[in-house]
Amino acid sequence: MTNNINMTIESASKLVIDCFVRNGCSPAVAKSVARVIVAAEADGCLSHGLFRVPGYVASLRSGKVSGVAQPKVRQALPGVIVVDGQGGFAPPALDEARSSLIELTRGNGIAGLALVNVHHFSALWTDLEPICAEGLCSLAFTSYLPVVAPAGGTKPLFGTNPMAFGWPRADGRPMVFDQASSVLARGEVMIAARDSHRMPEGVGIDANGNPSTDPNEILKGAMLTFGGYKGSAIALMVELLAGSLIGEQFSYQAGENDNKDGGPPRGGELIIAMNPVAIGGVGAFAHAEQLFSKITEQPGARLPADRRYANRVRATESGLSLPAEVVEQVRALMI
Repeated sequence: MTNNINMTIESASKLVIDCFVRNGCSPAVAKSVARVIVAAEADGCLSHGLFRVPGYVASLRSGKVSGVAQPKVRQALPGVIVVDGQGGFAPPALDEARSSLIELTRGNGIAGLALVNVHHFSALWTDLEPICAEGLCSLAFTSYLPVVAPAGGTKPLFGTNPMAFGWPRADGRPMVFDQASSVLARGEVMIAARDSHRMPEGVGIDANGNPSTDPNEILKGAMLTFGGYKGSAIALMVELLAGSLIGEQFSYQAGENDNKDGGPPRGGELIIAMNPVAIGGVGAFAHAEQLFSKITEQPGARLPADRRYANRVRATESGLSLPAEVVEQVRALMI
């Protein structure tokens, strides 16, 4: 049985911030990245929580990622902002440009933000919640390393290629879904391998292209897209949106150019924000609530993010229950 350590959100945040600073991050960068890591942990998204810290640190120690990068923001078009992350992590680059994106979206009704030359390793919902908090709906797309086979194929080509969508609500808790194009997030397979758990059928294949439920064999082979060819088409769309459209690498190119240190590859992210009131009128939010209520009135049905919000409340009240092994790994990285 795994031993757990209970920590407050504040204590976990300090641990992660101190670890990043010790490994070459500026305090501002450390705080920005720690925020998304601890937020994922609090919301029950363990595959993007403190489990990811060793990967972040590996990329800092190898020199692939700059922990002191100062992103450069430019307005490429009236409704388009481009942020060059200068080889740093994605959260500080987004922090630098978020207010400009919000301002453009309010004025134009719709605006896009291209993050380039960044290293994205976090959950996407953390990117969208602050935008939704300003009364805007938004979409986000990013690619990864080649770990997913296209439909009918047997070799890794696509990234897990997540996408997220957020819709603001009056109670301040936006409806947000965040999902990979693969059946599961890569981190979930890695955690299953660490904990010696089998995977459900249909998650991935081994290096010979045979179906497997062994996470270690799937990590050597390839993951599969959800919904077969439908998920494969979505993965392809994400490659184009987070690659060609914004002038960044495809997942397979990121794999060719990566130093294999276990940290996030260089890549890009596309965020599109929209102003529901400007486009659909003042009744846009009330109209959406009608649909949400139709969903939740059915026993057993819930809105995306509801479970995360419940986890967040528990974490705030009772703290985080962290695997002792993970905490010790983070502490060891500070030596």
